[in-house]
Amino acid sequence: MSKLSSIKTNNKKSVLFAGILILALSFLCSIKFGSISCSLKSVVNIILGKDEGVLNVILMDVRVPRAIIAIIVGANLSISGALLQAVMRNPLADPGVTGVSAGASLSAIIILLLFPTLTYLLPVVAFAGGAVACLMVYMLAWKNGIKPIRIILAGVAVNAILGGGTSLLSILHSDKIQGVLMWVNGSLAAKSWKDVYMLLPYSIIGQLLSVFCIRSANILQLGDDTATNLGKNVNRDRVIISAIAVYLAGVSVSVVGIIGFVGLVVPHISRLIIGSDYKYMLPLSILLGGSVLSIADTVARTIVAPIELPVGVIMAVLGGPFFLYLLRKGDA
Repeated sequence: MSKLSSIKTNNKKSVLFAGILILALSFLCSIKFGSISCSLKSVVNIILGKDEGVLNVILMDVRVPRAIIAIIVGANLSISGALLQAVMRNPLADPGVTGVSAGASLSAIIILLLFPTLTYLLPVVAFAGGAVACLMVYMLAWKNGIKPIRIILAGVAVNAILGGGTSLLSILHSDKIQGVLMWVNGSLAAKSWKDVYMLLPYSIIGQLLSVFCIRSANILQLGDDTATNLGKNVNRDRVIISAIAVYLAGVSVSVVGIIGFVGLVVPHISRLIIGSDYKYMLPLSILLGGSVLSIADTVARTIVAPIELPVGVIMAVLGGPFFLYLLRKGDA
């Protein structure tokens, strides 16, 4: 165990406070930087309700809702990854690697392309698609128990199958390819308050439910035999925690598409910083998840301005090497 993982409770609370400050700073950076630059004073004035003319419209109608969505989605994906890692006892598990995001995305794309009048059902349909993908991974990985390497291999297979379905739909409906590309690459472009209002209630429900999973997640990390001896129904807890993880990933994908590696990188970093106790690791993952995705989206908007990159591309560039590092280190 890392020395950092054994820090005292007071220090852990200090770390969480630092996480809050980082999240606030990333939010300010997200609404300050863009194709049109603005001063920090203008940002503060607008947040306080003081009118700044055209700049007020740009920030309040474009950048602020986008920054809020980045924070919510980052938190959701981080929680989802942390819960899946506890359930599968695998530090490499996350919604993207295990195929959950691909299943949710394919379901959302089917609604968008084939049943556009049912877009209000996107969160529910995305959850169902993610759940089916998760079930497929479990079924393919099960052989006298589940081993980490089989989960990864099954996830790769499921991702390939669902990715093929997405590619097929994009070819058959090439006139609507732009909508498909957003879901495949993950993007926060053109997000508005309407998207915030749709995503927020679903996310609050999922995040509150995740709090009740903390004790079970801690016990599952000890192994099935120990958890059973402590009076836990292991299979029931796995199903419940997995459902919440898939739900959070599904509702996020329904709004922004596939954004990989957030659920892998953030919980792992949180675990290194504050330890494996989900009482502290999960809140830190929420804070760092929102910060990471917010910063990644700011980079995506500004690195090759005026061209805007999908935030999913930025996360893939950052998360891919980290994933290979974990494999090389032997955490699988």
